[in-house]
Amino acid sequence: MSLFWRIFGLNALVLGAATALLLWAPVTVSVPVLLTEAVILVGGLAVMLVANAALLRWGLAPLDRLTGLMATVDLLRPGQRLPVPGGGDPENGDPENGDPAGGGRGGEVPELIRTFNAMLDRLEHERATASARVLLAQEAERRRIAQELHDEVGQSMTAILLVLGRAADDAPEPLRAQLHQAQEITRGSLDEVRRLVRRLRPGVLEDLGLVSALTSLTHDFATHTGLHVVRRFDADLPALDPEAELVLYRVAQESLTNTARHADAGRVDVSLRGAGGAMVLEIADDGRGTEVACEGAGIRGMRERALLAGATLDITSTPGTGTRIRLTTPAPRKQH
Repeated sequence: MSLFWRIFGLNALVLGAATALLLWAPVTVSVPVLLTEAVILVGGLAVMLVANAALLRWGLAPLDRLTGLMATVDLLRPGQRLPVPGGGDPENGDPENGDPAGGGRGGEVPELIRTFNAMLDRLEHERATASARVLLAQEAERRRIAQELHDEVGQSMTAILLVLGRAADDAPEPLRAQLHQAQEITRGSLDEVRRLVRRLRPGVLEDLGLVSALTSLTHDFATHTGLHVVRRFDADLPALDPEAELVLYRVAQESLTNTARHADAGRVDVSLRGAGGAMVLEIADDGRGTEVACEGAGIRGMRERALLAGATLDITSTPGTGTRIRLTTPAPRKQH
């Protein structure tokens, strides 16, 4: 039944019921109208309007649900769909159970819902594809910058250290102390450049695997922030492809960065465990937390990376109890 005929039928039902009551009810109208008659007529009109409003709301309920989903849909949280009317689901649209979504596969409302769901499928696929291209290009740029920092800046600063060391050996005592001081400053800057290179291009991840990379990451984080980091890594973890391991590493890196900047925490727990063939990464702090989840560029980036690996990202934050970030990757595909 089309939307036009559905609304027409509902109004015809109300008007027909009202006409039947007037024909068979013992009601008369005097001229001028008596007070009791006016009360009866006004009451009948009110009942008719209420019944008409209830039936219209019943008939237009699928459109209300579609409007609500349109207002809240987020492509970074895939899987949000509306049940198509007449799908036979007793909870989400079965006409036999009185669900207003029922009514068969025909009509404008079911077709509109199917079109909207198909549009979400297409947009989510295009968003995932575009995000994958952007993130891969970003990783390539990170590797290029890290290589240049290592080859150009790192080697230049190493040469400066050697020159300062030779100059300090031949310099008189007052100048020697200043040269040693310059040497220490240069050495500290070189260590910082090397730390940046490790952040941009996690060589440990490529050479030694995810557990070693996360261990190195948390160790550097604890050293530079002073926060107490507790690691819990399972011994027997499922194998993942390099892209999924990189997603896990980057999410952990961004989570720790957000903790250092915003959480005002004293302790961070980092765990990595297997769950039914999948991998679960969890970062929890004891910071101040937030009452309303405010997703900035960092969290949006984590969600995009989770989509790239087909993973699920859950973020819970409560004032006074800290923030918990959980990334669950799917089980690796079996190679045939």
